[in-house]
Amino acid sequence: MRLTIWGAARQVTGSMHLLELENYKILIDCGLDYERDTYQEENAEFPFRPEEIDIVILTHAHIDHSGNLPTLVRMGFNGQILCTPPTADLAELLLLDSVNVFLRRENKRHGKRRSKGGPKPLYLQKHVMDTVERFVTIGFHKSFRLNGDVELEFVPVGHLLGAAAVVLTVKEHGSERKIAFTGDIGRKGYPVLTDPEPIPQVDFLVCESTYGGRFHTSENTIEETLTKIIRETCVKNPGRLIIPAFSIGRTQSLVYSLNRIFSKGLLPPVKIFVDSPLASHATNVYRKHHALLNEDSQEFYRQQGDEFEFDNLEYVKGMNESKELSNYLEPCVIVSSAGMLEGGRIQDHLFYNIQNYYCTILFIGYCAKGTLGHRLLRGDPVVHLRDRELSVYATIKKTDQLSGHGDHNDLMGTVRSQDKEKLQRVFLVHGEDETLNAFASALQNEGYKVSIPNKGEVFEL
Repeated sequence: MRLTIWGAARQVTGSMHLLELENYKILIDCGLDYERDTYQEENAEFPFRPEEIDIVILTHAHIDHSGNLPTLVRMGFNGQILCTPPTADLAELLLLDSVNVFLRRENKRHGKRRSKGGPKPLYLQKHVMDTVERFVTIGFHKSFRLNGDVELEFVPVGHLLGAAAVVLTVKEHGSERKIAFTGDIGRKGYPVLTDPEPIPQVDFLVCESTYGGRFHTSENTIEETLTKIIRETCVKNPGRLIIPAFSIGRTQSLVYSLNRIFSKGLLPPVKIFVDSPLASHATNVYRKHHALLNEDSQEFYRQQGDEFEFDNLEYVKGMNESKELSNYLEPCVIVSSAGMLEGGRIQDHLFYNIQNYYCTILFIGYCAKGTLGHRLLRGDPVVHLRDRELSVYATIKKTDQLSGHGDHNDLMGTVRSQDKEKLQRVFLVHGEDETLNAFASALQNEGYKVSIPNKGEVFEL
């Protein structure tokens, strides 16, 4: 059994791991690597022959795990893509949205006239639909045999609706070994989602490390934090609160938290606008798979009704309605995508409000280096937006309480659920050098054998 780490090696994006058995190749995740401005070019080729991959297993729908699947299909992969039912629904939405992102990016570079020599979109809607047709869905804790030698089980890990750790039992040369891929690990008590479950004992563990060495804020609850910021921005002052949020996952948890705040009467009514068509579609997926939401959410539904609807909430539909928000003069909260400010309707709201002293921009998630969100968070006094240099007068705030990633303690808990005498090695991926090294050091201090792979590094298991 041979493991090659082809993505998310010493960085966060681009998850892609190849497990090779005798005459059988399994690809776990096929995400977009968007660490560089030239990410379309970077993702246009694979370090292996796509047609030689027998099967793909998808841990969850986020683009850094699913986003290059249509390229794989376009270049010759013709096998099944295994995932949970919510992951299939959410991945379809995200992949179709990626097509729009590629086209917007190309138009931005070349205007309406396409450059023959410039990079083409990685894939089109046709390739997404070809990919979706290959999805085969499997429920949590359902044993699924890939072939005579490999058995699969999905284990819930929180983080996003449908997100799963992949546990593979492999029979090879008369022996049986188990390897697990965590995907992204969620956190306990997260709005809407169930807590991550322990991973069954394995011989090898490929574990994400996004928050290695870092700890989430624990002084206040997310509801207390949101209540305080909305009161300061929209109640005490006639301002507006803009929250960049990923349309899938983060927005649903945020809306549910806001619903709880207003249903308890903790604030006077303040208009809430969710300005993201993708978020509206994703919310319907959450409703479709309501049985998979956590017990707190289920109880709220029984007592109060739909978790994602309340009186002062409005889902903005068309672009004209979105643009009209700039003329809305009452205090309000605008939730819009994308979370890192790289495209989407959020850029319109920034353009009109970045120089507004009565505006607060609240970040509720990770912003990769090089993104507009990262530049605002590091305190740049001037940012480039729509071919203009704009001074930043709005207040910039951040909370990690709605981060979908488990922190250092959650990551340690995932590995500690394994018997260190039976766990032969932990491979740390999906993290920056600082977080990888902090996580590795903590594990090694407890006696675990740890490797931090480089991209393309091969391990004989």
